Amino acid sequence: MSTQIHAESAAPPPDPSVRRHERLVMALACVGSFVVILDATIVSVALPGIRASLGFSAATLPWAVNAYTLAFAGFLLLGGRCADVFGRRAMMLTGMAVFTAARTVGGLAATPEMLLAARAVQGFGGALLMPVTLSLLTATFTEPARRARMLGTWSAVGAVGAASGPVIGGVLTEWAGWRWVFFVTVPIGVLALAGTVRALPRHDAPGRRPRLDAVGAALATAGLTGVVYAVMRAAVAGWTSPRVVGPLAAGAALLAVFLLHQARWAREPLVSLTIFRLRAVSSGNAVMFLLGLGFFASPILLSLYLQDVHHWSPLRAGLGYLPVGVAMFAGAQAAGPLTVRLGPRRATVACCLVGAAGFAGVAAFLGVDGSYPLTVVVSGGVFGFGTAAAFTPITVAATSGVPPARNGLAAGVLNTVRQTSGAIGLAAISTVSASAADGWAAAHPGRGGGEAPPALAHGHTVAFLVSAGCVAAAALVAALTMPRDGRRPGGADRDGGGP
Repeated sequence: MSTQIHAESAAPPPDPSVRRHERLVMALACVGSFVVILDATIVSVALPGIRASLGFSAATLPWAVNAYTLAFAGFLLLGGRCADVFGRRAMMLTGMAVFTAARTVGGLAATPEMLLAARAVQGFGGALLMPVTLSLLTATFTEPARRARMLGTWSAVGAVGAASGPVIGGVLTEWAGWRWVFFVTVPIGVLALAGTVRALPRHDAPGRRPRLDAVGAALATAGLTGVVYAVMRAAVAGWTSPRVVGPLAAGAALLAVFLLHQARWAREPLVSLTIFRLRAVSSGNAVMFLLGLGFFASPILLSLYLQDVHHWSPLRAGLGYLPVGVAMFAGAQAAGPLTVRLGPRRATVACCLVGAAGFAGVAAFLGVDGSYPLTVVVSGGVFGFGTAAAFTPITVAATSGVPPARNGLAAGVLNTVRQTSGAIGLAAISTVSASAADGWAAAHPGRGGGEAPPALAHGHTVAFLVSAGCVAAAALVAALTMPRDGRRPGGADRDGGGP
């Protein structure tokens, strides 16, 4: 399939029943994406209430978030492959049912162990669910321009989920109690299950069901879990801690064995490495990794800046992030038409450059006396718009030319890269921020140490400069490696970027 996006030519209007089916599929994909992304951010502001109610220790409390993130990242490749092997309907039902049931158990949890187990199962359900939402869109909307617009809407809904999590969580925790942070999406999950039964065909699995590479799935899950666990621990224990180095080395070794298994030993590999011979797929995932490194730490960094430097409450800080969330929604909505007009490569480069400029603006205006309108509303709005808009052309590129039987795999790989880069970026940039704050405190004795507002502001400034560098690097890699936006459907790549 070409990566060039052309405007739709005049054609007879489709059957109304087809349009209704497409709208329902689109709604299911957006709902699945929304609840999974929302769940990654909504719990954070409820942590003090959870600790007071269930008796979490300070050391174990972060795992109310980390247990979800770890399971989600570890099982994404398996979830993507399951959509290809067992069919999108089966995995949509399974993923949504597991996810919704685990949220219910989490809301009813009476002990820390019960909540942590529920959060891990939620992450597993999310890993089954997220790839199939993208696979549904790429399989249903095959015309390039419509696919770009649908992916833009899907990305916009995900942006709303990410930005609204702290706000919804803060409101529910303050007015209804922390348990409603879990209960709030349960009715949505039940409705989504009913919609899946109605909208998706029963027999959408391949005629000959391929084998599920159990050995590959175990190696990939264990390896990804080890790497993500290590980078999450690094923000607390430091990169040289044995608790970081050990899991990181083990995870990397398991991933190396996984790649060897896929290339030489697996009869039907979990990840067919030939998919990376498609230039659009390999370059799209590389750009996604760099974008994720720079972007996914930004909500937490801004929230900590507003709370630690300006002494805002968690709820006020969540509401303070809303302008960035609005800009992200606008960027994701604009991304579809922009991708149609410019093509994936040029759209990616332009959007990443806008995002990098926004991050640099935050770093320039951020400080103890930094202006909220300039720092968050203007500069935060610029990076929110640019980075959110970049996800759509990258997704279009990274799923282009993939055979229908591999749609779920391509979605699982892209989501794995995005989630893993986010975890690595959060750990690395948080470490950079803390080190810069300590360095400032050492250079300015008697000013309150590394926890003083001036030191923290300096640390956040350096962190946002690093984020700007990562997103600018994504623009450069996109310009140099993504296929040119000049191919015609069915034609050869003019710059030799074929499989």
